[in-house]
Amino acid sequence: MRTKRVRILMAKLGEGYEAAMTNLALAFRDAGYEVIYTDIQRPEAIVASAIQECVDHIGITTLPGAKIEDLARVVKLLKKEDSSHIGVTAGGHFDHDKIPKIKKMGIIEFFPRGTSLMELIQWAKDNIKPT
Repeated sequence: MRTKRVRILMAKLGEGYEAAMTNLALAFRDAGYEVIYTDIQRPEAIVASAIQECVDHIGITTLPGAKIEDLARVVKLLKKEDSSHIGVTAGGHFDHDKIPKIKKMGIIEFFPRGTSLMELIQWAKDNIKPT
């Protein structure tokens, strides 16, 4: 019996170099996840793509210029679209002191810069299940 692969939409908020996001997408693909890699930067487009692609999870990379409010907007839009079963994690360019606020908004986990790919993949294996 074949099990369903977890589908993850990878998106970004802010402007910047995409090498880290590309490496992240490739690492998750190599770990067995189905990755939908986007260059999307607006919360509305992130949510629309997640719903259209029937993903189980959204991973957002925050680059310089990203706003905490945009992370909150993704969660609110998912709820509005009756898609709050889609989990959202983020990581990147926010200071450690902002992490409690980010989690309070409904982001499941925030991974600061420097988190290893191995840590991210292990967290995903432990916490993201097909919906």
